[in-house]
Amino acid sequence: MFYSNSATSLTKEIEYSFLHDMGPGKLPNISQTNHGLIGVIVPHAGLAYSGSIAAYAYNEIAENGFSDTFIVLGPNHHGFGSGVAVYPEGSWETPLGRIPVDTDIVSKLSGDIIDIDESIHLGQENSIEVQLPFLQYMAKKQSFSIAPILMGMQDYDTSCEVGNKIASVVQESTKKIQIIASSDFSHEGMSYGRISPDGLSAVDYAKKQDKQAITPILSLDDETLIKTIEQNSISMCGYGPIIALMTAAKKLGATQASLLKYATSYDISPNPHACVGYAAFAIHSEQRGKTNETS
Repeated sequence: MFYSNSATSLTKEIEYSFLHDMGPGKLPNISQTNHGLIGVIVPHAGLAYSGSIAAYAYNEIAENGFSDTFIVLGPNHHGFGSGVAVYPEGSWETPLGRIPVDTDIVSKLSGDIIDIDESIHLGQENSIEVQLPFLQYMAKKQSFSIAPILMGMQDYDTSCEVGNKIASVVQESTKKIQIIASSDFSHEGMSYGRISPDGLSAVDYAKKQDKQAITPILSLDDETLIKTIEQNSISMCGYGPIIALMTAAKKLGATQASLLKYATSYDISPNPHACVGYAAFAIHSEQRGKTNETS
């Protein structure tokens, strides 16, 4: 439902995401330079909708020399299974091939707040799956592994605990590890059962809501982010993974994030009854880059 089941067609979809008018405008090239990238925030809609936004985050990963392992955090949309769970072992398969699960990193992540639970990952959950073809496309023949974590519980304390655990594992490992937090931003309009106040259109209200969430993310202010989400009923679906990444990043030396690109589903396919916000961020231990926002 989110991308083609053909390797050839999927490759074209990914390349189109990078070369799209709203994308980076170039195909990714893995650099040997490390700019201290800790992690990225990336959307998870179908590639036709958010692929060009996601491409900014993956271009940033490529420019930072790729990684041995990616800890991929996603929200659990279906709500079944453990509150927070990492996939135990084996591999994940897309039309572009198989990606091994890093059992060493999984064993270090598990315990305390993070369960080992394969079943939670077996439903029709897109938040982690749609990230993997981007990594496979960029890696070509370079090997890498993943540690996939789904979060059904996204409260502040749980998210911070997950972030602290991830930071400890990254600090203790000799591997190069990057963190991917998967989240779409506001879901507004009648299609989502939400009526915009003050006569605002779905797209205008989504942008207004997202602007409030983007500000604390840029300063890695997780407490203000969760308060802003709660007080303004911001309908982000993956704020838990974002807060976990922010918590880990601060422990790993980051002080701020960079907004790489913001746009909405309306920019791709105008619909007066539905609008979803998409944003790509990068968090470095040493900041670089520019804010790129579609108004």
